[in-house]
Amino acid sequence: MHAPPFRLARTPAEASSHETALRAFASADCCGPSQAELARARQRTRLAELDAHLHCSIIGTCLSTHELRKLVPKYTMLDAQRASDLDIHHAAVELAPAGGAGGKALQKALDTRYAGAVRRFAYAREAEAVLALWKDALANGDIPPAYWALMTHPATTMEVRQVVFGEVHMLSHLVGAANRADLRRLVALEAENAKLQAKVERQQTRLHEMSGERDAARSALQAQAAQVVVQRQAREAMPQHVQLEALEAAQAARDARLALQTSRREAAEQRANADATALQTLRAQLDEAHALIKVLRAEVHAMEQTTQAYEGSEAQRALPENALKGRRIVYVGGRPGSNRALRRWVESAGGELAVHDGGVEDRKGLLAAMLANADLAVFPVDCIDHDSMSTLKRVCERHRVTWHPLRTASLASFVELMMRLHANTTPTLAAVPVSRFCLRHG
Repeated sequence: MHAPPFRLARTPAEASSHETALRAFASADCCGPSQAELARARQRTRLAELDAHLHCSIIGTCLSTHELRKLVPKYTMLDAQRASDLDIHHAAVELAPAGGAGGKALQKALDTRYAGAVRRFAYAREAEAVLALWKDALANGDIPPAYWALMTHPATTMEVRQVVFGEVHMLSHLVGAANRADLRRLVALEAENAKLQAKVERQQTRLHEMSGERDAARSALQAQAAQVVVQRQAREAMPQHVQLEALEAAQAARDARLALQTSRREAAEQRANADATALQTLRAQLDEAHALIKVLRAEVHAMEQTTQAYEGSEAQRALPENALKGRRIVYVGGRPGSNRALRRWVESAGGELAVHDGGVEDRKGLLAAMLANADLAVFPVDCIDHDSMSTLKRVCERHRVTWHPLRTASLASFVELMMRLHANTTPTLAAVPVSRFCLRHG
C-alpha cells in the first residue's frame, strides 16, 4: 500500500514545521515557548481532530452498538427503538468530526472506557514504543483499548496509523471468514441446550407435584383410618346384627377405595419411571452437546491461531516453522478443495502430505504403497467409505503406522489435531502391535 487510505489531520510537513518552530523557540535565549504551549504540543489528539476516514474504524471497533444506542439518540433525531444498527453507526460517525456536544460525548465515552490503556500508552515517548505496545495488545487480543490509545497518542505518526489501520481492517475480514460457520453452529447448539434445560426443569416440577399428590393421598388415608376408628367405637354400642351389616358395608367401601388408590399409585409410578428414563436420555444428549461445543471451540481456537500467523506474529503461529519437518502424512478421503488447503498448510510447517481420495479416482491398491513409509495416517469420518477406512486400519496395523480419525474434512479439524499432537510432544505416538493378518492370504 503506497498511499494511506486516509488523511491525517496534521500533515508531515506541518508537523515537521511545528517541531522545528518548537526547537527554535526552545533554543532562543528569550521569547521561548511557555509551559502552556509546550503542554498543548504534547496533548493527545482528540477525536474531532482525526481525519474523517478514521472515525468509522474507531467507532466500530471501540464502541459497542449497545453503548451507541444510549448515546447517539441524545444528539440526533433518531429513534433508539426503531433505528437500525447501521443508522446508529452512521449517525455516530457523522457526530465525530463535528466537534459539538455529540462529538465531545463520544470523546468522553472512549476516554472513560479505555482510561487504563491511555495511561499505559502515555509512558511511550516515541512512535516505535507506541507500535511495540500495540503489537503486545494485538498478541493478547486486547485490540479496542490499544487501538483508541494509539490513534490519539501525541507521538503516533502517519506511518504508524497506516500500519495499525490496515491490521485492524484485515483482521476483521480474516476472523469473520474463519469463524462464521462455526459460530452459527455454536449458537444453534446453545439454543438447543437451553430448550433441553427448560424441559428438564418442567419434568422436575412435575415430579414435585406428584410427590405432593402422594403426600395428600397419604394424609387422606390417615384421616379415613381415624374416621374408621371413631365409627368402630360408635358401632360397639349398636346391636350385633346392625354392627355386622355396617361392617360389611364399610369393608366393601374400603375395598373400593383401596383399589382406586392402588390403580392411581401404579399409574403415578409408571409416569415417574417414564419421566426418569426421558430425563436420563436428555442428560446424555446434553453431555453430547457439551462435548461437541468443546470440540468446536478447540477448532475455532486452532483456526484463530492459524489466521493470526498470517499477520506476521511468530509467537502466535499454530505450529513452529519446522514442526513437521521430515514428516510424511497420508490423508485418505476428504474433498478436493479442502485437500489443497491441507497440503499448503502442511508444507508451510515443513512436512509432506500425500492425499488418497479413498477409491473415487485413485486405485485402492495404491493405499498400501502410500502407507509403507508414512509417519501418520489421517482420515475424516464424514467423507470416506467404510471399505477404505477398514483397509486403512489394517494396513496401518501391519506397517506400524499411527492413524487418527477426524470429525470432519475441514481444515479446522486437521489443524486442531496437529496442534493437539504437537502439544503432547508425541506426534508419532506409540507403535501399535504387529498383526499376523496378511493382505493377500488373509
